[in-house]
Amino acid sequence: RLLDAMRYACLGGGKRLRPFLVVESAALFGVARQYALMAGAALECVHCYSLAHDDLPAMDNDDLRRGRPTAHKAFDEATAILAGDGLLTLAFDILARPETHPDAEVRLELVSALARASGLGGMVGGQMLDLAAEGRFDAAPPRLDEGEVKTLQAMKTGALLRFGCLAGAILGKANQSQRSAFDRYGSALGEAFQIADDL
Repeated sequence: RLLDAMRYACLGGGKRLRPFLVVESAALFGVARQYALMAGAALECVHCYSLAHDDLPAMDNDDLRRGRPTAHKAFDEATAILAGDGLLTLAFDILARPETHPDAEVRLELVSALARASGLGGMVGGQMLDLAAEGRFDAAPPRLDEGEVKTLQAMKTGALLRFGCLAGAILGKANQSQRSAFDRYGSALGEAFQIADDL
C-alpha cells in the first residue's frame, strides 16, 4: 500500500520541470545523462513529497492534484503522510548511490545542497512563512512587504528550482564562478515561476 501511494504521488502528471533543469544543466558540463537522471529523480521525489503533504487537510486541504484525487483522497491521510516521508528519504538514498556519480564528494555535495534547499532554510521554511502569512497562527495575518514576499517565494518555490540548476554544475564539478552563475539563474527562474504561478 505504501509503495502504491508513493508511486501514485510521484508518477502521475506534472511537467517534471525540476528534473529537466538538472538534466539540461548537467549536459552543459558533459555529464553522463544517467547521472543527471538519478539526481533529477531525487529532486522530483522531494517535490512530490511536498505536494502530497501540502494537499493534506492540515495544510491546503486540496481534493485534486493534476486532475485526479490527491494522495490522501486516493488512499487516506496516514498513508499520504507516510508516502511523503518515504519519497523524501528515498531522494537522499538515490543521491547517495554510486550510480548517481562515481565520486563520493560529488554525491555528498548533492545531498547537502538538496537538504538545504528542501529544509528549514528552503522549501519547508518557506511553507511555514506562507502559512503564517495566511494568518494561520494569528488572528490578523501580517502584512508582508515586497522583500518579505520575495524571501518567502525564494524559499518555498525557488529553492528547489535553484537546486535543479545547481545540481548540474555540482555533477559537472564546475568551478565556483560557474556555480554562482547557475545559482543566480536558478534564483531568477524561481522568481519568474512564482510570479507566473501567482498570476
